[in-house]
Amino acid sequence: MMAAASAVALAAPLTGQTVGEDEDVAGSLNIPKDITVFGNRDPNVRTATAIVNGTIITQTDIDQRLALVVAANGGRIPDEEVERLRLQVLRNLIDETLQIQEAAAQKVEVTKEEVQQTYDRVASNFRKSPRDFAKFLREKGSSESSIKRQIEGEAAWRRVLSRRVEPFVAVSDEEVNAIIARLQAAKGANEYHVGEIFLSATPESMGAANDNANRIIDQIRKGASFAAYARQFSEASTAAVGGDLGWVRAEQLPEQLSAVVTTLGSGQISAPIAVPGGYSVILLIDKRQVLGVDPRDATLLLKQLTVTFPPGSTQAQATPKVQAFAAGLKDIRGCGNVAEVAAKIGADVVNNDQMRIRDLPPQLQDMMLGMQVGESTPPFGSLTDGVRALVLCGRDDPAPSNGPSFDQIQSQIEQERVNRRAQRYLRDLRRDAVIEYR
Repeated sequence: MMAAASAVALAAPLTGQTVGEDEDVAGSLNIPKDITVFGNRDPNVRTATAIVNGTIITQTDIDQRLALVVAANGGRIPDEEVERLRLQVLRNLIDETLQIQEAAAQKVEVTKEEVQQTYDRVASNFRKSPRDFAKFLREKGSSESSIKRQIEGEAAWRRVLSRRVEPFVAVSDEEVNAIIARLQAAKGANEYHVGEIFLSATPESMGAANDNANRIIDQIRKGASFAAYARQFSEASTAAVGGDLGWVRAEQLPEQLSAVVTTLGSGQISAPIAVPGGYSVILLIDKRQVLGVDPRDATLLLKQLTVTFPPGSTQAQATPKVQAFAAGLKDIRGCGNVAEVAAKIGADVVNNDQMRIRDLPPQLQDMMLGMQVGESTPPFGSLTDGVRALVLCGRDDPAPSNGPSFDQIQSQIEQERVNRRAQRYLRDLRRDAVIEYR
């Protein structure tokens, strides 16, 4: 599917002013190069709370929202990174407050029942009841009210956009038909599933934004969630969906991003990319061919064998069991005797008949493409997660694709334009806000 172009370019305004015009306005300040600063501002002193148009953001608000970010990243965040996240959380809460206030000004209401329904769905995603999820949040240092406020802010902002922006966005049939024609012409070309984190910057703050981007990249490469960081740090409207740009062709992206995306492997994150207005960091989630049949879309019928180890087991203690597991795999003669082999080697068996090749880890995808029915993978895994092997019991190859429909393409173009205007809308709210830091 085609998707909205990069959120870096999403700065089209409600009033018609362009990013270039914004830059001209900044240039008209005519600040001399040699200046004397009267008074001191210690860069090591950071304000912790704020009052936004009369609405107080407390230290508790910040701590509880920060706990959500830390929990979303498995708690694997260094202390120095936590302090930087705290400042970002405050900026996010300010934006969230502005969005909720604008919704109230536009008489847009999000009921408590709607917030609760969404909260219940989030709890179910964690495989917990609402009550157990509230307990889980408290254990992590957050609260039910903190996540509900975030839910309310996102829902309120979507409704503001549906009232103030979306009715004024139009996509003609000619535009959609032109894209369909280009898709047909590009059949067989590569397209990319891309995630993006966009950090805005002025010419004077580009260095700091670059450093910030590099810290984010370092955390993600260490195992932090790209989507979680995108939700908290990205200043593009796609932050609400974890920075997901969907499927795009390289030429649909801004030139700076298109030059990089083609060099990335699946699952690889880029270095900071300088773009107009700041820096972007992109993640190549996946790659496929336009209107092509990708063998990685094949659906597999698998049996998974797993052996686990007691907590605290050493490599030396686990090695005999791993060796016995690998030797037992050689006795597999198709899926019919998997249960028998598993019983001999003390392995658990799980069936899965809806696994696509592309949903497997990259290391296993190429292996599966070359496997025949009845064959097994070599053992893989770890001491903590267990050692596993997959046995291929069947494969359903994908049907040829006709590409996205007219309505899908039209919807995606509309969303791109809404995203552009939404970013400018929020910039205007920030500009006009009365914010007191304490």
